[in-house]
Amino acid sequence: MNIKQIILPIVCVFSLSTLAQKPIVKPDSSAKKVPLDYTKVIPASAIGQDGLFNVRQVDQKWFFEVPDSLLGRYLLAVTRYVATPQGFGNFGGEKVNEQTLYFQKGNNNNLFLKGVVYRQETKNSADPLYQAVMQSQESPIIASFDIKAKNPISGNYVIDVTDFFKKDVPVVSIPAEEKNSKKLNGLADDRSFIERISCYPINAEIRTTKTYASAGLGIPAGALTGAVTIRLNTSFILLPKVPMRKRISDERVGYFNNKYILFDEAYQRTQTKYLVQRYRLEPKKEDLDKYKKGILVEPQKQIIYYIDPSTPKKWRPYLIQGINDWQKAFEEAGFKNAIIGKEWPEADTTMSLEDARFSVIRYYASETPNAYGPRISDPRSGEIMESHVGWYHNVMKLVHNWYMIQAGPSDIRAQKMQFDDELMGQLIRFVSSHEIGHTLGLKHNMGASSQTPVEKLRDKAWVEKNGHTVSIMDYARFNYVAQPEDHISPKGIYARIGAYDKWAINWGYRYFDQEKDEYDEAKLLSKMTTDILTKNPKLWFGGEGKDEDPRSQSEDLGDDAIVASDYGIKNLKRVVANLVKWTKEPGDQYDNLAELHKEVVKQYGRYLYHVMKNVGNRYVTKRSVDEKGVVYTEIPKEKVKRVVGYVGRQLFDAPLWIYPTEISQLIDVKPMEEISDQQTQILNMFLSPGLLFNLSQKALNSTNPYPVSEFLNDILPTVWKKPSMDPKRDAYLRSLQRSYLEKVGILINPKDIADGKAMNSAQRSDVRLEAINHLQAIRTKVEEILPQTTGINELHLKDIRTEIDKILKKTTLNP
Repeated sequence: MNIKQIILPIVCVFSLSTLAQKPIVKPDSSAKKVPLDYTKVIPASAIGQDGLFNVRQVDQKWFFEVPDSLLGRYLLAVTRYVATPQGFGNFGGEKVNEQTLYFQKGNNNNLFLKGVVYRQETKNSADPLYQAVMQSQESPIIASFDIKAKNPISGNYVIDVTDFFKKDVPVVSIPAEEKNSKKLNGLADDRSFIERISCYPINAEIRTTKTYASAGLGIPAGALTGAVTIRLNTSFILLPKVPMRKRISDERVGYFNNKYILFDEAYQRTQTKYLVQRYRLEPKKEDLDKYKKGILVEPQKQIIYYIDPSTPKKWRPYLIQGINDWQKAFEEAGFKNAIIGKEWPEADTTMSLEDARFSVIRYYASETPNAYGPRISDPRSGEIMESHVGWYHNVMKLVHNWYMIQAGPSDIRAQKMQFDDELMGQLIRFVSSHEIGHTLGLKHNMGASSQTPVEKLRDKAWVEKNGHTVSIMDYARFNYVAQPEDHISPKGIYARIGAYDKWAINWGYRYFDQEKDEYDEAKLLSKMTTDILTKNPKLWFGGEGKDEDPRSQSEDLGDDAIVASDYGIKNLKRVVANLVKWTKEPGDQYDNLAELHKEVVKQYGRYLYHVMKNVGNRYVTKRSVDEKGVVYTEIPKEKVKRVVGYVGRQLFDAPLWIYPTEISQLIDVKPMEEISDQQTQILNMFLSPGLLFNLSQKALNSTNPYPVSEFLNDILPTVWKKPSMDPKRDAYLRSLQRSYLEKVGILINPKDIADGKAMNSAQRSDVRLEAINHLQAIRTKVEEILPQTTGINELHLKDIRTEIDKILKKTTLNP
């Protein structure tokens, strides 16, 4: 072996050893990017303005100058429609997109724009856990901008943002899901451009036009031309360097909130927390001592809502009144003049309706009968930055129909198709107040109306003083319980800001500065909430009406749905008797009558379902462990039995009063179909396996049980009764009885239908046995009635008897 043969292996070993110790780093395939001279990028002829970013326009290119001080600072990007084509389904002013962003220095003379996904946190950045949390939430890079130059005077980084805003970048354009739903395809680059970029001290406003290829389904422009053009505005608004202190949510007070997961060294598991959305409302430093002494003070920054100049002038004062109505609520939190509505200063050309610094009630030329109150908030703290309330023109149609149907018998002004401006104005004011409540952070409180005793709704002095519900955030529209003979004025008919609203604003906006952090503050607020609810249970937050509690429902009134609905039906009968007269307009071909008659049918259905929610459910009252009382309470047996009686007289006795001849001969109605459908739906609920199983389980643990056998026996006489000898009424009765027998048959022989979870539960319980026993009771009742019938009623009952025998024959318990 020669010397070369010896050296070569040694060299190879050394090389491999060296490589193993130092990993190979692939060089960046792109050349090192070097900024150009500033004047070559931004010539003296460039058009520019200074602000959050210094903006420069060179021909058709747009540049941001980003200072070092903005790197790492959070920016809220809010994109809104400015203008949309007919039939698009969205309107100028509506939000398209929202994202929190920040700039970061890149790895090759570039700036990254990164998105913030706020989901986890620790109590403070000094906790060792902080690093672990940071390592599990790397922010996505949304865009990378080459640094074209550096401003020699300011040191600002110059980046070209033309394509970022002009092209179809998701965070500043229409989300993919919405484009798919509207059948918008590729962006037409030659017909898409930046209109202008305006810059202000804490925000930049970017106006763009974008054109998409479109199949045109539902959008006339797309169908006719194959293209859809929209105009957008994106606001980049600088979020506070120091976030507002969070306020931790309490389920006993209804605020919109943001969820996050807290990692705490002192706690042996993660904690799910919710921070409420609210404006930053703080006393001025010089007024802090006064505030603490209970003296009303003005906040450092007032909450201002502007009225869209597109709004008809006659309605503007009422929208403003709806905003200003909240001033009394903020006084409960220690602030005066905290909120105000103003007309848009049209002479001020520096202001834009799409500017995310301004909260605006936008007026949409839309047939949609609606309004809504959204919020834009800082994800770190819940601080509401602004809101653009959506106000559709046809919301006036909505409130007109509600008011005629619910309050027409009590208010003569409601008895026509065109309301006087003052009445319509007050209805607009009511909706304005409700929507502004949402923008302040308040959720619906569908349980609020249940805190008013029904008879107080007919007490003129009481209801005019207190209002018919404790919260305008309920869907308790108008006082339909009040009867004409009560002579209650509109003051006792309209909804208004109530005691709950004042308490909720006090809870969300009262300023505290002595607690160490939001978690200590949460303990203080929890105790305050417990104390308040103990003293005044009427301030109960009943939620959005989506749980089982019958006190929490939309469109209802009073503490007893059965009594309230009976009063409501009395008024509905008065409405029906006058509907032809009230809906008459010159030249109308009974379209008004058809529309308002449908509203009567809907209102009748609401009453029915308000009552039905008392069957098989429980009262649910969220409580702190420090608060006396239980969370779940059974609904009294007597009330559930009254539900059966209500349904028997108001539905199973066919409500033919809804379809009088004077109406049915003028519009196309189908009484038999509509009434039978309603009866069948209620039977489906009464005789559903799930409901009967729930009743059977509740009876086992009840102090005053309502067993399934008793429930079915209570229903039996409401359906299985002697024919009235009125051919029309008896036709409905026969249909009802056939439907009833079908439902009971399914309970006994479930193999005739697809098994479901509820049916399986019912079969494992005693429900099937109760149904068999009930069917035999029906047969006994049929035999009792049969000798008293003739003609088609006799044939019907004989057929029923035969069908009962067939069902029983399939069971193993047939005697």
